[in-house]
Amino acid sequence: MTGFSDYANYDALGLADLVKKGEVTPTQLLEEAIKRRNQVNPQINAVIRSMDDLAYRTIENGLPQGTFAGVPFLIKDLLAAYAGVPMTNGCRAYQNYVPDYDSEMVKRYKATGAVIFGKTNTPELGLMGVTEPELHGATRNPWNLQRTSGGSSGGAAAAVAAGIVPMAAGGDGGGSLRIPASCCGLVGFKPSRGRNPYGPAMAEPWFGQVQEGVISRSVRDTAAMLDATHGRDVGALYDAPTVKGTFLAAVSKSPKRLKIAYSQEALLSDALLDAECLRGLKYTVDLLSSLGHEVVEATPPIDKRQLADGYLLRIAAATAGDVFATEQIIGRPVELEDFETETWSLARLGQSFSAYDLDNANRMIYQQVRIFEIWMQQYDVFLTPTLAAPPIALGGFRLQGIEKLLSPIAKRFKLGGLVHYLPILQHLAQQNFQWVVSTPVMNMTGNPSVSLPLHWSQDNLPVGMMFTARYGDEMTLFKLAGQLEQAKPWFNLRPAIFAGS
Repeated sequence: MTGFSDYANYDALGLADLVKKGEVTPTQLLEEAIKRRNQVNPQINAVIRSMDDLAYRTIENGLPQGTFAGVPFLIKDLLAAYAGVPMTNGCRAYQNYVPDYDSEMVKRYKATGAVIFGKTNTPELGLMGVTEPELHGATRNPWNLQRTSGGSSGGAAAAVAAGIVPMAAGGDGGGSLRIPASCCGLVGFKPSRGRNPYGPAMAEPWFGQVQEGVISRSVRDTAAMLDATHGRDVGALYDAPTVKGTFLAAVSKSPKRLKIAYSQEALLSDALLDAECLRGLKYTVDLLSSLGHEVVEATPPIDKRQLADGYLLRIAAATAGDVFATEQIIGRPVELEDFETETWSLARLGQSFSAYDLDNANRMIYQQVRIFEIWMQQYDVFLTPTLAAPPIALGGFRLQGIEKLLSPIAKRFKLGGLVHYLPILQHLAQQNFQWVVSTPVMNMTGNPSVSLPLHWSQDNLPVGMMFTARYGDEMTLFKLAGQLEQAKPWFNLRPAIFAGS
């Protein structure tokens, strides 16, 4: 039946249209998604919790007639609380935690009629740019099983790339939608700060750096889901600027002639970009020029060191808050063994900072944010490669050498001995800012930013290109992304591990 055996030939809106026309039922789509998950998940470890029975009951009880009615959907095992379903956050401390509420984003996903049938893998507390939690094991990239799928929404990206679902939920606090989208050849769109809600449990995760959204195979799916989810929820601290029209309509509108700046530099370190990233950048610059846009080479005059230091201090402080707030959530004191060494070390560092340290870091960040946004007024869009290199090998962020030798010592220090954590933290910072070299800047500034799959390396690995607009201007990004998707379609580019093939 059309729309069943041809499941992978449709994006989420396409499947929803088939359901609306009566050419396929939600149950048939769910059965197909489950079959595909069972086929490929043992190889990639993208889905770590099945919710099949709950999904069937949801269909039986009647679906809301929203934009994605009947379309199979996956949510991330972090932030996306679903009442009655365990949420581990990739962490041993939360193995038995079951939220009794739906997060606001999950409520809005449900209202679209999407059929949630599982949760995807995430690194512990979403901290890493790779998805290799000790609790659930590593998620592998469908394009190459020895490479990372990225993080922290690596499970979501792997599931979409492997053809289990056309679109899955994720979140982005330092690149966690854009990094895995780049690694897996997909669309990863981080909305402006305040565009999507955080409630009811979170006020502003990671000091407002986090925005939830989706990873998809088509620009229009991402736009349509943002249409359905955006808007302030009750009690939110702030809201993004209002928009005229819909994001979905913008995708099919050709943008005006845009002035686009591009940079070959890393934005958070002095790391050099891989030759494949530079080749992808050159191709993209040429493509943009051929589409009539004005493209100029320019790098924002931001202080890389201030942003990098401020980002790490913020994350350490937030991790300390997350780790020790866990006691209230799970109802018992946390143990050293509840967390991975990297997480515990980061939390201990966060504990050591003073209120002045955090305030000073925020002041430095806000100063650089203003510099960036003033610079952006000269341009409509800013382009860089999403990452410094194609997907790295599995285990690339794991402790090794002296850090690994020190980790047992570090774990013995619960209240003191911070010096023992420093080599571990230095390792993490060095590894992170050699590969994740630019995406966190847009989390700190709050600007909308999207990774698009516009280049593949010589060994057939995806290399994303990242486009950033002025704060609140998702419309320009969707117009440009739609134009680029039309000029260089990627929908039918499929990895070796693809369900049904």
